[in-house]
Amino acid sequence: MAHTNESMVSEFVLLGLSNSWELQLFFFAIFSIVYVTSVLGNVLIIVIISFDSHLNSPMYFLLSNLSFIDICQSNFATPKMLVDFFVERKTISFEGCMAQIFVLHSFVGSEMMLLVAMAYDRFIAICKPLHYSTIMNRRLCIIFVSISWAVGILHSVSHLAFTVDLPFCGPNEVDSFFCDLPLVIELACMDTYEMEIMTLTNSGLISLSCFLALIISYTIILISVRRRSSSGSSKALSTLTAHITVVILFFGPCVYFYIWPFSRLSVDKFLSVFYTVCTPLLNPIIYSLRNEDVKAAMWKLRNRHVDSWKN
Repeated sequence: MAHTNESMVSEFVLLGLSNSWELQLFFFAIFSIVYVTSVLGNVLIIVIISFDSHLNSPMYFLLSNLSFIDICQSNFATPKMLVDFFVERKTISFEGCMAQIFVLHSFVGSEMMLLVAMAYDRFIAICKPLHYSTIMNRRLCIIFVSISWAVGILHSVSHLAFTVDLPFCGPNEVDSFFCDLPLVIELACMDTYEMEIMTLTNSGLISLSCFLALIISYTIILISVRRRSSSGSSKALSTLTAHITVVILFFGPCVYFYIWPFSRLSVDKFLSVFYTVCTPLLNPIIYSLRNEDVKAAMWKLRNRHVDSWKN
């Protein structure tokens, strides 16, 4: 089966994380817990925000959409990785590989833009509180979410348009547990220098521009918060700390991969694990542990179910 006349590869072999059976069992146990916790945690955030009227605000609307993206990101490669721990020859079809590339870059691009939207929401709430309800209405939030998905999909399509027609004639081994775009490009039977430059430019522009926008936004917000001395400022600072923590942990590996996407070191594979498996767990942990409103809503939901169960 061939993709084109020149492309003879119908599947790719994923080398995974380790050849050691003991290590694979260890990884399976750890990543299963992380996967289930991240999915359930993000689902819980969406449920809490949907059913608690006190969380009916733009910030939590954006947070629920961020949780939805993280649920999607949790499922693009992790379930297959968990199954592959028990498979000696880990393969993925050509179409499946291209699908992984597409969905990963769609989710990553969307999450970057959504984090920028959340930073803008915090900027308006803290720096222009009297105009917050006027500016941050539901219509603008829906526009932000729509733009984030549009940017993510366009970002992904621009990668896939060039990758899908590359001539793959062997070898077909990808030294990762999923189809990582730079590793797949390097398998093409042609000089991929121009392709690498395009990938670097595309990915670098969106990641660095979003990261710089976030750094500038939160710097302005922190300066504004420091000038005040009130309980409201303390609560704002606590919320900001949660946002900034997510941004740093999300963009740290992201910027690293996008600046040096074709320079692979031994640590890169484990950073890939953190980025694809562990990152979706950040939001439920950080926002639930640091956000008093979310914690209060969780206890309210729990008590409601306990009371209904007793009755």
